[in-house]
Amino acid sequence: MNFLQPFEKIGELALDKLAFAGRMGIFLAMSIKNLFLPPYKLWPVINQINFIGSKSVFVIMFTGAFTGMVLALQGYYALRQFGSEGALGSAVGLSLIRELGPVLTALMVTGRAGSAICAEIGIMRNSEQLDALECMAIDPFKFLIVPKFIGALICLPLLTSFFDFMGVYGGYVIAVKLLGVNEGAYFQGMFKSVIWDDINMGIIKSFCFAVIIIWVCAGRGYFLHFEKEGFGAEGVSRVTTKAVVMSSVAILVWDYLITSMLI
Repeated sequence: MNFLQPFEKIGELALDKLAFAGRMGIFLAMSIKNLFLPPYKLWPVINQINFIGSKSVFVIMFTGAFTGMVLALQGYYALRQFGSEGALGSAVGLSLIRELGPVLTALMVTGRAGSAICAEIGIMRNSEQLDALECMAIDPFKFLIVPKFIGALICLPLLTSFFDFMGVYGGYVIAVKLLGVNEGAYFQGMFKSVIWDDINMGIIKSFCFAVIIIWVCAGRGYFLHFEKEGFGAEGVSRVTTKAVVMSSVAILVWDYLITSMLI
């Protein structure tokens, strides 16, 4: 019996994780580098704006409306115990703009667009289309990854604003129309409590989450051939699942880090 075998397994796992971190770091660096290198092509970016942004509008607005409704409903019964129903607009506005808006928008985009991006690039890796691009002297980063980064950086803040708007309106419907909160108190509390720093925090989070989504999802698909289970359709599905989970966890972690730095 080899008594060193457990230590060998630990060392192998550590080296795998270190190699993965290095690959992902190089992927992000190459993507950022190619963002600033010509040629600049408009149509690939427009296609990504359509895919990431336009096709996500409905699900984002639907989710935002019901999130605001739930916030208003829960907040009303919590604040009523202290006779502070007038602060409901403030609670709904701050919760949406600072936290729930950017986070839930990013999670929904990860599930809808990030998974598709990972699967698309993973299939291209498995079918050797990325190798074919390199053989034709076409940079895969410039051709595939950069338009996705630009599209996400444009779309995430806009989608977050749609989410916030629908959340505030959904909260208004429940608070004012259903529960009888004074309409003036609802909006006046929101106007007094929400300041530009809160809006800026939501915008900064949106940009950071856009980078995380494309970095993780596109990177996992791009390096599919390094995965042990990366061969075939089953490998693509497993890597896509890992990318969505990793992106979601990274979004929640960075949400805490950004909040702790900007609060």
